[in-house]
Amino acid sequence: MDKYTREELLLEVLPPVSSIISKCEKAQLKFEEYTPYYIRFENMIKAMYISKSLIIDEISKRG
Repeated sequence: MDKYTREELLLEVLPPVSSIISKCEKAQLKFEEYTPYYIRFENMIKAMYISKSLIIDEISKRG
């Protein structure tokens, strides 16, 4: 992630990731648990939380 500045990560990368998490969580509610779509959203949400965590860690390092 060296090619992105702290400001870019904070202002341009983190908000869309947070938005994707929110949208996936809302969409997931439309499906019953353990259905393929529910599980697909669950996996996307987990991946996005991991991405968000890595971005926040990178921002912290550059603080």
